[in-house]
Amino acid sequence: MSDRPNLLFIMPDQLRADFLSCYGAEFISTPHIDSLCEHGVLFRNAYSPSPICVPARCLLMTGRNAIRNGVLGNHQFLRPDLAECGIHTWPQLLSNAGYCTASIGKMHFTPWELSLGFEHRIICEDKRWLLVEDDYHQHLKAQGLRKLHGNEHDGYQEDRGAFVHQHPFEHSWDHFVGSKTCEFIENYEDERPLAMMVGFPGPHCPYDPTQKYLDLFDPDDMPDPIPEVAGLDEPFRKANIAGNKGDWNGVDYTVFTDAHKKNIRAHYAALVKQIDDEVGTILKSLEEAGRLENTVIIFCSDHGDYLGDHGLIGKGTFYESSIKVPLLVRLPSAESTIDVENLTSIADITSTLLACAGVDVPTHMDSQPLPLPGIAGASRDSIFGFLGSGMMSFDGEWKLSKYANGVTALFNIREDPEEQNNRIDDPACHEIVRRLDTELTRELLRSINESHHEKAIGYTGLSGDLAYGQPGWQRQYPLPIKPS
Repeated sequence: MSDRPNLLFIMPDQLRADFLSCYGAEFISTPHIDSLCEHGVLFRNAYSPSPICVPARCLLMTGRNAIRNGVLGNHQFLRPDLAECGIHTWPQLLSNAGYCTASIGKMHFTPWELSLGFEHRIICEDKRWLLVEDDYHQHLKAQGLRKLHGNEHDGYQEDRGAFVHQHPFEHSWDHFVGSKTCEFIENYEDERPLAMMVGFPGPHCPYDPTQKYLDLFDPDDMPDPIPEVAGLDEPFRKANIAGNKGDWNGVDYTVFTDAHKKNIRAHYAALVKQIDDEVGTILKSLEEAGRLENTVIIFCSDHGDYLGDHGLIGKGTFYESSIKVPLLVRLPSAESTIDVENLTSIADITSTLLACAGVDVPTHMDSQPLPLPGIAGASRDSIFGFLGSGMMSFDGEWKLSKYANGVTALFNIREDPEEQNNRIDDPACHEIVRRLDTELTRELLRSINESHHEKAIGYTGLSGDLAYGQPGWQRQYPLPIKPS
């Protein structure tokens, strides 16, 4: 067995931090997830800079922000000649360093069979991609079952996308992922250290737990949703309603009552509880295989879920509900919890995986190692967020968000964590806005410039290059990013 640690990156889809008991939720108990930070680090203020599925996942794969990746929404993906551009994903870098790499569950790659450097893949794609004939499709087919749309269940529209799934738990999305992960661990005999990413499709909508888990939660026990902000949230809500009417979802949220929201939250909590139990079985498999104490485990999500906050459902703005996520790191050497309050970006997971494996972090990454024992990481002073619909500059206290729909917002998150008081026009905040906007503009322009590195005609000027002056000279395209 290698002296280098195994690496396990567990990523539920669309999990907000305040639905875990280790983050203070009193209406749910998540002991297995909580146990990760009992022997490691709990990051209390972790954020997703690009809170939509594909931009967030591409950020994690490359360690480069959404502008530099060219992936600012779910209808874009990484360029196919990424390696020719000198950019390699973290599984490619770890594979080159002697790791066996595997991914199980939802990855949201395009095409869906793409490996992006993973040597082994067992695929259970997004709950909304019903026509993808992945491994989960084959599992259901063998049972005489198929993937089901939410609208094939009673009450789907009336309960705004919350229902009990027809399939028994043993054939659910998340149990399939959990069980296949355990099988892989139990059957792993390779002498190489293992680096594995596990993507649970839940608790992403549709909110479709099995009855056993839903029975554990009462809508009346759920936290109240954050109110809408008059004069600010109307454009977001209008777009949110229109987007969710599409075939992928088909739910009309024009009427969205507190009763709807609390019922959805109970179903969401049930999905979180299901995932917590799956995490427990994975930890047990690692322990029984004798690998738990030689495995670094990172638990995080790609983004959060409004669950009715601001009258919205899903994600896609820079509101706390959309961008604040759990981030836990279990370390084999840790004996207790290290509680970190500092501002943290999930972008830094990428370089942390490399650093834990003893692999140099490429200088072209925006990612930097997390501040962990034994890792020369650092906290962040600011997080910059980018999507096709908006951008953000956040220093841990003040958050400036600017959107394509014309909305600009400034919130003091320490004084106003529910983001109810937009202070963009407050004269007392003029210098704060100026500072954040200047920093955001600088990062935006840097990212735009560096996103076009492959178009450069060389690493240095060509005016003194003899070869350039000869007939027939050809430029190299794409020009790989300048080596570290």
